[in-house]
Amino acid sequence: MSRPFLTAQWRHLAMLNYRVDPAVLTSHVPRLTELDSHSGTTYISLVGFLFSDTRVLGLRIPFHVEFEELNLRFYVRRTSGSEVRRGVVFIKELVPRPAIALVARLVYNEPYVARRMSHHIERSATKVLDVSYSWAQRNVGWGELSITTAGKPEPVVPGSREEFITEHYWGYTRQRDGGTVEYRVEHPSWRVWQSEHAMVTGDLAELYGPAFAEILSRPPDSAFLSEGSAVTVYRPTRIA
Repeated sequence: MSRPFLTAQWRHLAMLNYRVDPAVLTSHVPRLTELDSHSGTTYISLVGFLFSDTRVLGLRIPFHVEFEELNLRFYVRRTSGSEVRRGVVFIKELVPRPAIALVARLVYNEPYVARRMSHHIERSATKVLDVSYSWAQRNVGWGELSITTAGKPEPVVPGSREEFITEHYWGYTRQRDGGTVEYRVEHPSWRVWQSEHAMVTGDLAELYGPAFAEILSRPPDSAFLSEGSAVTVYRPTRIA
């Protein structure tokens, strides 16, 4: 088993999920993996969340312990012997620290970019949780992902769409030479709040290109907020 590379707390994961034609993702699928689906439907997810207590190789790096991330991802699987490994592939990941983006690109070849970012979390007297993540756009202004929930967080139901979205425990990344690396992500099952309202605004074409921007400009097919937990991300292993 590979050694842990990063440990952290991932908290307040706002997850907006969109049905997508599998053909949109075909060119992004790493070698030795295939698209995964839930009840025959393929999804992409736009996810904003908070890193805290972040440690790289066991060390806390000053000014790089707490920060936001926004990522656009989709879901794949790979058969390894008798095991089916369900994983995530990232289209693009935003963080506010250039050093974080650089390390992720060097170690994993993940598509990280650095932008100024901020967040807002508010719980009202009626127990409605408002969460938003904002990022500076390259041209002008800010983009924002926001979600409003109500009620209490509940465990994910086995076989549900929420389980499918949250419980992929592997990452796969295409390398510059066309190969693939695989890495494991370890965390307990998360509880989730259902969404009353969720939306994303901003110049999405600037971030993701016109095809993904068109998908993300419509209301999400599902949205929920995961409370998160401690996570461990292991070193990558080349598989192709």
